[in-house]
Amino acid sequence: MAEVKVTLKKSPIGRPAYFGKVLKGLGLKRLQQTVTLQDTPEIRGMIFKVEHMVAVED
Repeated sequence: MAEVKVTLKKSPIGRPAYFGKVLKGLGLKRLQQTVTLQDTPEIRGMIFKVEHMVAVED
C-alpha cells in the first residue's frame, strides 16, 4: 500500500482541542516531526481536517 509523509508545521496551542486530538491520532507530537503513514481514506480524512497545520508529501 502507498505511504504518505506528514510533517507538523504549526502548533495546536490556542486552537480548539479537536485539532490537537486529530494530530495525536496521526502520531504528531512536536513541531517539525515527520511521520510516515499508510495512505488510506481514514488517514486522508484526518489530514484534511488539519491541512492548515501540516505539510503532506506523497
